Amino acid sequence: MSRPGGSSVESKKTGIGQVSWRRPRLSRSWRRALLMGVLLGSVFLLALLAPNLTPHDPFKVSIGTRLKPPGFLAEDGRLFLLGTDGVGRDVLSRVILGSRLSLLIAICAVLIAAITGSSIGLIAGFVRGPVESVVMRLGDIWLAFPEILLALSVTAVLGPSVLNLIVALGLSRWVSYARLVRGSVLAVREREFVTAARALGVSTPRIMFRHILPNVVDVVVILAALHLGQMIILESALSFLGLGIQPPTPSWGGMIGDGRIYLHNAWWVATFPGLAIAGTVLLAGLFGDALRDALDPRFRAD
Repeated sequence: MSRPGGSSVESKKTGIGQVSWRRPRLSRSWRRALLMGVLLGSVFLLALLAPNLTPHDPFKVSIGTRLKPPGFLAEDGRLFLLGTDGVGRDVLSRVILGSRLSLLIAICAVLIAAITGSSIGLIAGFVRGPVESVVMRLGDIWLAFPEILLALSVTAVLGPSVLNLIVALGLSRWVSYARLVRGSVLAVREREFVTAARALGVSTPRIMFRHILPNVVDVVVILAALHLGQMIILESALSFLGLGIQPPTPSWGGMIGDGRIYLHNAWWVATFPGLAIAGTVLLAGLFGDALRDALDPRFRAD
């Protein structure tokens, strides 16, 4: 006997009139999504506990140990597993601490884009009429500009700071959520339970947020998971250009920008933060794909 969502309950007769029930089994899609979620959650936990996990002071400058290779053992007994940068700071400590702001900015930017875009799409899809036309035309104009150009313009006008960076990244992606939610709302608003709610005199805000929104939230969650990795890349690109997190605060993009001049003789300064970006973005992409497969019946695997 099977249940919705891919889980199943199997029964087996053990005697006359006796049936033993086995525990529900998660589908393959949900097991994969759970695995990717645990791995990605481990990265977030590392970022959350970053100040307590750094082996050395990530801000301490030591000219005597500058540009030392990975595995370097200093005279005072300090071990630099990933080497040091151009001013003698520990690369491993800066990579660990840099994950905190990079991931925090990416998560906050995704939340801003998802909440703003979903709200606009929900209103446009339900109200229709001139409101929908204005929102869709504004979205078309917004999509005509490259995302990185919009983010660069906002940070250049407002100035480089963590808050301005979050706002810039969040505003660059709201259209995707608005268009996706609008399309889903157009399909849900014609279903029987919405018609019944209208007939009973339920207010429009209650219909929108109590009856329609729960039926479209799954597509928003999937898109947000897929956008997380892209936000990390955008934040790193802005920090690389000097419009993101300002030194001496470490960030993955800023570390790559500082280490690009040492690529010919100290490759590790830029390589390890680049690998951190690549690994985190890969995990975020795999988690988004697995979550889509688990939530969408068209992709679900038993």
